[in-house]
Amino acid sequence: MIKAFAVLSAAVVLSAAVDARAGCGFYTAPLTASGAALVNDADQVTLVRDGTRFALTMSTNYKGPAEDFAMIIPVPVVLKKEQVKTLSPAIFTHLEKLTAPRIVEYEEVDPCAGEKEGGSGKGGADGVTKPGAVGATGGGGGYGVKVEAQFVTGEYEIVVLSAAESDGLERWLKDNKYKIPDGASAALDPYVKQQQKFVVAKVDGKKVHHDASGAVVLSPLRFVYETQDFRLPVRLGLLNAPKGGKQDLIIYLLARDKRMEAANLPNATIATNVDVQPETVKAFPRFYAALLDATLARSPGASAALEYAYPASLCGAPCVDAPLTADEIDKLGGDEVFEGKPAQHQLVLTRLHTRFDQETLKEDIVFRAADPIAGGADGDPGGEARSSNANAFQARFAVRHPWKGDISCKSPVRGNWRPSRSHQAVDLASPARDVTLAAHVVSPIPALGITGTSEKFGAAPSAREKPPHVLGPPDSSLQVKWIVIAVGGIALGAIALIALRSRRS
Repeated sequence: MIKAFAVLSAAVVLSAAVDARAGCGFYTAPLTASGAALVNDADQVTLVRDGTRFALTMSTNYKGPAEDFAMIIPVPVVLKKEQVKTLSPAIFTHLEKLTAPRIVEYEEVDPCAGEKEGGSGKGGADGVTKPGAVGATGGGGGYGVKVEAQFVTGEYEIVVLSAAESDGLERWLKDNKYKIPDGASAALDPYVKQQQKFVVAKVDGKKVHHDASGAVVLSPLRFVYETQDFRLPVRLGLLNAPKGGKQDLIIYLLARDKRMEAANLPNATIATNVDVQPETVKAFPRFYAALLDATLARSPGASAALEYAYPASLCGAPCVDAPLTADEIDKLGGDEVFEGKPAQHQLVLTRLHTRFDQETLKEDIVFRAADPIAGGADGDPGGEARSSNANAFQARFAVRHPWKGDISCKSPVRGNWRPSRSHQAVDLASPARDVTLAAHVVSPIPALGITGTSEKFGAAPSAREKPPHVLGPPDSSLQVKWIVIAVGGIALGAIALIALRSRRS
């Protein structure tokens, strides 16, 4: 059973500034390193689950020299070579863009279009924006550590270890020239007691790929095995949390027919279908980071925010990237996890987002199936998610640009919107969290106590908001009515005065 998933990463550090990311674990540096601290502030992982079959993929975004870099991952069983594969980093790039919070800009349709064209004048609010417009056994040296297996996959040299005691594992790592963070032995102890195995994935520096800037690009590692538990142990990674800061974790879960949620943490849904100010477009990552923080802060400890839940065959509305392909699902583990090769529309892709530190996260995260939920598409109520018979939820925000042209028809129809461009918020651990939400929000977010500046999502401009020429000249027939009433009143007054004088005389 999987009681733990964690990563220790080792890297030779030849520069003063190093940014290293890996899946839910902590970093170690060889004793020959310069001493620069390795900080892990953001992770992304995918979990594919069907029955007891389980696939776990970790994305490692390491920036720095790769002369020596290793990950150590606790797993419930001794893995064989066919159970470990490397993937292209592009698959996580696609996942992040596909499920990312999005902001959609809308242009108001000509209010006189109906009269000009002889049609209804309805806009294209239900239109879909095209993607991209707006995816061996051996000895352990007397440490109580045993080498259970070893093989090579991609740029990784894999060794599978078992350990009788955590301090023996710690000594093994130290004697093999890895510097262990303070508290590592205590953090490893629960996993050793659960008789976890440890996969040491060491990088061959001669095989690594570098991007255009020279940064190391490491292949994501995928593990497939049987397990009863649906658990992601993340507390081990807090050993590398930035001092005084939080770790940011995005989890993509793929399961048959069901979205997923945390079973042992409070769950929240991010506010969606919220109108925001035009200037929010440029500040969108900062705005969304502040919104996420406010959402998670509603719980006293760590919590998980739902950002996306859709069938794997779809891509939100409007799409900002193409859906997952059948080949990508297979590569993430679908080829071995799912029996009978279900169609893409039978699978649900869930994205959960959480941020935590030593004080707020007290235990590893466990997952469970959850009821369908919807929200974030045109026509949905603004601000809140809703129960549904099918999953269709996304973190989506709208900027509306009212019609600025001439409005000279007799019956202008306001408030018809057509999507024009969309933007995504990615790399959400990095933005400055310095935005005042109320300054950006137009429609209300009741759950956060934000009233906004408009009561309706996508409301048409009120009469006082329309240009003066839309209101037209005063109604002449109304003027005549008031004149008649006034003259009649004067006449009646004169008759009454004459009658009164006649009585007195």
